[in-house]
Amino acid sequence: MKLGAVFPQIEMPADPIIIRDYAQAIEEMGFDYLLAYDHVLGANPDRPGGWKGRPYSYTDPFHEIFVLFGYLTGLTKTLEMVAGVLVLPQRQTALVAKQAAQLDVLSGGRIRLGVGVGWNDVEFEALNEEFSNRGKRQAEQIELMNELWSKPLVTFNGEFHTVSDAGLNPLPVQQPLPVWFGGYADAALRRMARLGAGWFPGSQTPEKAGPTFNKIREYISEAGRDPASFGLDPWVSNSRSKRSDWTPLAKEWQQIGATHLALETMRCGYSIDQHLDAAKQFIEEVGEFQT
Repeated sequence: MKLGAVFPQIEMPADPIIIRDYAQAIEEMGFDYLLAYDHVLGANPDRPGGWKGRPYSYTDPFHEIFVLFGYLTGLTKTLEMVAGVLVLPQRQTALVAKQAAQLDVLSGGRIRLGVGVGWNDVEFEALNEEFSNRGKRQAEQIELMNELWSKPLVTFNGEFHTVSDAGLNPLPVQQPLPVWFGGYADAALRRMARLGAGWFPGSQTPEKAGPTFNKIREYISEAGRDPASFGLDPWVSNSRSKRSDWTPLAKEWQQIGATHLALETMRCGYSIDQHLDAAKQFIEEVGEFQT
């Protein structure tokens, strides 16, 4: 398994030097990748219509994911940058394809694009995109992006997108550029089985994610693809598990078929140094188990 760290964005100061130092420290420890979440806007919990019980609000900082990765790929050498996940249907498809391709070129192929349909209707409203049909649009978005990433000229006439003999330049280094999925609904599982390179089960336990991953592999076979080529990238939450559980959890995930495993250190009240201390212990213990 490749090992990653979840960028502690809601506890990260808006200081470019601290962000740089964090990413470089993660790379120096031997992590393979850095995973970051995506939100453009946070809502006011006291807004008309309510917002109680949502995981994030306007008080939680989120760096724009393409800008963040553009910054960090120029400051690192080997660290893969992983969007886990980008809310694709709230963004313009051709622009996302361009941004991802550009990052892939400038980083030397160190980009992995995870996508999801999102849950924050306030963001969709503000970005002038339709919330109700986001799943259906996501499938067409990925089909179009794959065309744009692989061909110099594309003509595409879909239900939601039209491209008339145009293309991206430069094309991404990775052919194909990997698109991974978040999501749990059956429609999302079938979509990722047909179009995706892997699945992010989030902080689900191996016991809960295992049957879902088996189902995805069945759908992959039905789609005429090789299940062995499909990845699994869960994360271990430091706030929900003991450090003594990390290696046993890593072994469980590996038995299920995980190709990646990340550590998430938020919601523990940590300073940046404490986030890094936890990451160091994780890479030493879980990395040792793999050797």
